[in-house]
Amino acid sequence: MSEALPMAGAPAQVNSVGLSKNDYRGNPTTLCQGCGHNSISNQIIAACYEANVVPEKIIKFSGIGCSSKSPTYFLNRSFGFNSLHGRMPSLATGALFGDHRIKGLGISGDGDSASIGMGQFKHAMRRNINMVYIIENNGVYGLTKGQFSATADKGLELKKQGTNLYLPVDICMEALASRATFIARLFAGNAKQVKEVLKAALSHNGIAVLDIISPCVTFNNLENSYYSYSFGKDKEDPLHDISFHQASEGPQSTVSYVPPKPEIKLEADMIHGEIREVALHDGSTIILKALDKDYDPTNRFEAMRALEEAAANDWLVTGLLYVAPESPSLTDVSNLVETPLNRLTKKDLRPAPETIKTINDLMF
Repeated sequence: MSEALPMAGAPAQVNSVGLSKNDYRGNPTTLCQGCGHNSISNQIIAACYEANVVPEKIIKFSGIGCSSKSPTYFLNRSFGFNSLHGRMPSLATGALFGDHRIKGLGISGDGDSASIGMGQFKHAMRRNINMVYIIENNGVYGLTKGQFSATADKGLELKKQGTNLYLPVDICMEALASRATFIARLFAGNAKQVKEVLKAALSHNGIAVLDIISPCVTFNNLENSYYSYSFGKDKEDPLHDISFHQASEGPQSTVSYVPPKPEIKLEADMIHGEIREVALHDGSTIILKALDKDYDPTNRFEAMRALEEAAANDWLVTGLLYVAPESPSLTDVSNLVETPLNRLTKKDLRPAPETIKTINDLMF
């Protein structure tokens, strides 16, 4: 849907940090018209604007593939780094360790993360780095003419590739097994859901994995494909409606350290139409409205059951699958000094003479 433009001479509407929506945009896209990745970029722009994120407090990371071109199309005021194929998580780990005041936003794809980058993907989960990790998942290598990726559904037939013989990698199941602390599966065709979950992910302290089914309109938009628009619209099975509230006004640019607290649990089963809140420890709240099923997003076993049930019934289950807001992030457990490591001077880093003497005496 096209966006209404302001009248000539009318002042741009700004958020609470004094920025207009245009301040969150990037360069014009060079991806195919109708690509799901473009929709995701638009929702990143909208989510950051509405959540009052300061772009300079975000650092963008990507690997290789159509998905990894996307950071060019949003947050022009943010620094970014395009890494080698599958190596984005280690680059992000080092950068976020070097400056714990910033939030990471990683854009990857099913080839970049589920094939060559699977090992790095798993380690980013277990370290709980402070980053929103988006996988723009279309089941093909779109940048190299549409070969099957590791997430392609078994039995999928493509004109130039033949039939896929292998079972797909389930990114959300891999994230659950690796103890990620925020996991969601989304559909690029459901823009509102993508935007609201993105807002919650940006305020999460730790790794937030968003597996976004993003149809490739050039190579993998067949009606029988799990990664097509028609399949997504027919088979999408949302767990809940999601909205996002901030506890206080003002910018939400960084997430400060919050000591571990007792596990946040829903006290009772949700009933149809009931609204329930899950509080994150930075003061924000995820509002869940039950649809036709009870669901507790703080229960890992419930998330696994939902994924297994969806696979067995050929459903595209979407929504917030799991969140553990009490888990400390990598920087929380690393006992870092208040000043970011990349801002420390030689004077800060050089040991005092008496310290060196003590070390030498112990060694020799």
